[in-house]
Amino acid sequence: MERTLSIIKPDGVEKNVIGEVLSRFEKNGLRVVALKRIQLSKSDAEGFYAVHKERPFFGSLTDFMSRGPIVVQVLEGDNAIAKNREIMGATNPEEAAEGTIRKDFATNIEENTVHGSDSPESADFEIKYFFNALEITG
Repeated sequence: MERTLSIIKPDGVEKNVIGEVLSRFEKNGLRVVALKRIQLSKSDAEGFYAVHKERPFFGSLTDFMSRGPIVVQVLEGDNAIAKNREIMGATNPEEAAEGTIRKDFATNIEENTVHGSDSPESADFEIKYFFNALEITG
């Protein structure tokens, strides 16, 4: 059983698609084992996305991620990381497959509704960034 972090980004919360996004994960065999709605400060967003600090989009990404509430959750299931990424679709919604979250709800490559861990190592870091062991049930 694998775990991954998933975030419904500010644009997804603003569009009121939290339930639809969670439903897609659950319908595809992923279980939500932790969930909370939070507001990141600019500093919180910079810490979470520190791996991208040298990239040209770092400032706009962290501004976006701290502009409004987000929903963070831990998803659990067989091949949870790959399955989550498949359900989300390509980072650029113009390249995302039909029926994926990003194709259906994202505005552009940055306001793309959801985030998901891309490896077991990132999942471990990202889950621990937002949740302590007592908050994860499974």
